[in-house]
Amino acid sequence: MTGSPAQAPPARRAGTLPASRPAGLRPRWLAAGVAAVLVALVAGVSLGPVSLPPGSVAAELLNLIPGVRLDSGLSEREIAIVTELRLPRVVLGLLVGGLLALAGGCYQGVFRNPLADPYLLGVAAGAGLAVTAVITLGAGAGGALTGLPLTIPLAAFVGSIGAVAMTYLLGVSGGRGRSTATLILAGVAVSAFLSAGQTYLLQRNSDSIQQVYSWLLGRLATAGWHDVRLVLPYFLLTAFVVLLHRRELDVLSVGDDEATSLGLHPQRSRYLLIAAASLGTAAAVSASGLIGFVGIIVPHTVRLLAGSSYRVILPLSLLFGGAFLALTDVVARTAAAPSEIPIGVVTALLGGPFFVLVLRTSRRMLG
Repeated sequence: MTGSPAQAPPARRAGTLPASRPAGLRPRWLAAGVAAVLVALVAGVSLGPVSLPPGSVAAELLNLIPGVRLDSGLSEREIAIVTELRLPRVVLGLLVGGLLALAGGCYQGVFRNPLADPYLLGVAAGAGLAVTAVITLGAGAGGALTGLPLTIPLAAFVGSIGAVAMTYLLGVSGGRGRSTATLILAGVAVSAFLSAGQTYLLQRNSDSIQQVYSWLLGRLATAGWHDVRLVLPYFLLTAFVVLLHRRELDVLSVGDDEATSLGLHPQRSRYLLIAAASLGTAAAVSASGLIGFVGIIVPHTVRLLAGSSYRVILPLSLLFGGAFLALTDVVARTAAAPSEIPIGVVTALLGGPFFVLVLRTSRRMLG
């Protein structure tokens, strides 16, 4: 017995679904992302108050590979500058930039909002309040708290995770009717509450404002290998979870009903991706302070150039995000040498006009 005409169109649509799926990651774009990371690595180590020949820097970096011995022509002092001062800073920039860009692309897919960024769920406000509390209380205790090397990063991490937990609890309190829009509104409410607490602390401890704002504006200046070791496990975990589930974001983009019919649990997938992206963002914030717009600039640029599938956007955002922040850090420490511009100021100068562009081109999506 043949199917009725009313049943034929869905069958044809189902049959053509695989053909209409977005193209996967092309090798040339993957090669471009790796090349961008390598260029940023060499440029970040070569440029600074003491400029070093890029070729010699590249040779010295290759010497870090076991079994490779090349004559870089650098003196012992210059080798120390490469391996102990600049390289950990550049590597940290690659990790932080990659995490922020990956989280931005993930949030935009989960919330189906082109303006979603890594600080959407109160991560920035939670980290800011925690760090402000540690700095102001530490100043009151004679600097005993802030004198410890891990105090501020730990406070930022705990504050970020705590804010996300508050947002989640508030967002799910609505019962079965909860949605991603409810979670966004919960994030706005939590951010406002925590920002008010931070403002109160700053008002009561005005002598600590400069130290607090130096952290809030973002920095990689104090980076060392210990910072890299702290961020690396969270980088690997976040990248593994988000990239493993990147195909699910493409499925979620067609709607919950269609996703469910394809065997996906929409809410479970969303909360898993939100948790992974928030964990990575908290780790990035704990090491570098608040650096904005990376999670908007990089994923949107990748989307415009390489394709709209999250199978493409997320891995390329990881690579190009790291390269972007490492090169931005070069601008921050050379544009006004010998002093440094806070890296958050540089990303804001780049991100402000880009944000306006995204807002204008995405007006139909927001309507």
